[in-house]
Amino acid sequence: MNRFVVLVVCVFALFGTTACQQMRETPAEGVDRLLEWSSDTLENFARKPELRNFARHVPKARAVMILPAIIKAGFFLGAEIGSGVLIARDASGRWGSPAFYTLGAASFGLQFGVQDTETVLIIRNEGALQAIIRDQGKFGADLGITAGLYGAGVEASTTSNLRMDVLAFTNAKVGVFAGASLEGAVLARRRDLNEALYGQGATPEAIINDGRYKTAKADRLRSVLARF
Repeated sequence: MNRFVVLVVCVFALFGTTACQQMRETPAEGVDRLLEWSSDTLENFARKPELRNFARHVPKARAVMILPAIIKAGFFLGAEIGSGVLIARDASGRWGSPAFYTLGAASFGLQFGVQDTETVLIIRNEGALQAIIRDQGKFGADLGITAGLYGAGVEASTTSNLRMDVLAFTNAKVGVFAGASLEGAVLARRRDLNEALYGQGATPEAIINDGRYKTAKADRLRSVLARF
């Protein structure tokens, strides 16, 4: 019983801290934070020997989505949520301008713990990228995308994974969590953040597919990606 009470307190504390921070910041501040944290996440992944497989997939990626802080918590009933950036290569093969998304999931089953993870999704083909841009829905069912979830130290380039549309690499910053899965996670566009950076009417289609928007604020993010 005491362990359960401690877990509940930790869940509310972790979710509360994140929620308070995001409630206090303006959309423009949220944009700056996510761009900065996303660059930090990529650099952190590059430094970790146990995530060395991640770097091998970036040069061939059609796009990447960086989610620098996904908060997961659960005691049989689980939830996870986090925002991040989607950035794709343009027609010349260079990294373009980012669009903003939120990933969220709810589940029920054998799961427990609290965790703050940084996650990078390697989007491997055009079909997967367009499914994310044009649709909002769940991995697997709604989007029609196959996704594999890999933690630090897990080999992610085996034959069984060659048909995966998305490879998700995660690194736990805080806590432990059992029963995590990307299957059923929902992606939703962050209209407030996209418009805060580019102006009213900015959509992922216009940002990524049409290349109608440019921003110097993503220079560091593009520079970090270009190192791989």
